[in-house]
Amino acid sequence: MGKTLAEKIFDAHLRDEPFEGTKVLSLDRVLCHEITTPVAIADLEWRGKDRVFDKDKIKVVIDHVTPSKDSKTATQAKILREWARRHDIPDFFDVGRNGVCHAIFPEKGHIRPGFTVIMGDSHTCTHGAFGAFAAGVGTTDLEVGILKGVCSFRKPATIRVNLNGTLPPGVFAKDVILYVIAQLGVNGATDRVIEFRGPIVDQMSMEARMTLCNMAIEAGGTSGVCMPDMITVDYLWPFIQNEFSSKDAALAEYSQWVSDEDASYDKTLDLDISALTPQVTYDYKPDCVKPVSELAGTKVDQIYIGTCTNGRIEDLRQAAEVLKGRTIADSVRGIVSPATPKIFQDALTEGIIQVFMDAGFCVTNPTCGACLGMSNGVLAE
Repeated sequence: MGKTLAEKIFDAHLRDEPFEGTKVLSLDRVLCHEITTPVAIADLEWRGKDRVFDKDKIKVVIDHVTPSKDSKTATQAKILREWARRHDIPDFFDVGRNGVCHAIFPEKGHIRPGFTVIMGDSHTCTHGAFGAFAAGVGTTDLEVGILKGVCSFRKPATIRVNLNGTLPPGVFAKDVILYVIAQLGVNGATDRVIEFRGPIVDQMSMEARMTLCNMAIEAGGTSGVCMPDMITVDYLWPFIQNEFSSKDAALAEYSQWVSDEDASYDKTLDLDISALTPQVTYDYKPDCVKPVSELAGTKVDQIYIGTCTNGRIEDLRQAAEVLKGRTIADSVRGIVSPATPKIFQDALTEGIIQVFMDAGFCVTNPTCGACLGMSNGVLAE
């Protein structure tokens, strides 16, 4: 019997199995931000264990409330900043160099196929787009990861989602994943890995694949994954070119993490995307999804473009294509937050920022603030 990508990664990283079904995995990356990590730091200090397992495998960013909005959030940032400097962590992205965590870490080449990745953030599943096992964890697991470089998991079953057909004009990765979530439900992938396969995925950019995997958690998934291929190699090539003689050699190495054809799945969904239209959520749950056309005429108070799901350059290009030559209504507030400084700079160079400003948008720095409900676009009750 063959193995899924997740099963292969679990087998390769298994450190211990203290109880039946509990797998202690060695970690390739521990990602940290200023909301969940300071609590872990404080507890390690209190226990007299203020140390890190490997400073080169820990990546740190201040991204959720940046710049700090008050003394409390400034204190959180200060704790993280002082800890990163104390342990000489080389990859620390402070204000001015920072970006949304799940955009800047891949952009800097820190995620690779076959990696195990944790972070105290639910959307850590984004990094599965590279053929990694990436999961959001609680602060206690994060603390253990920082100290020992391990994390415990139940070995998850995998749901395979085959995305067939071709993407219609005006339909993008966000529409696809909303449609998938509507089919699965918010609990449909609990304790499961969602494996995205099929011709739709094969033709997607890494940015689009990250959008798919990012929202696996919205269906309850532990992680979302795509198979590493030449598109993955092309994205990573600036960071790995000294490790391989050629792109083909890199692909041959990374292909070990592709699921076997005879792997066993918890279930398989076959979805034809050819007739899909733009999708939108209409209530407080991410599986409450309708075609945008069904909500025509609905009053909108605020538009937010950015986030770890859709703040990358191709997302901004798509939005700017719609906005060019238009302005938003006086009754609508528009906010756009490019997810990293590089994306911001690219959008400036391409004239995209000007399109947003001409359309009446407020353009702000990279931040998670609005999604977190703490800054840069918080809504009233």
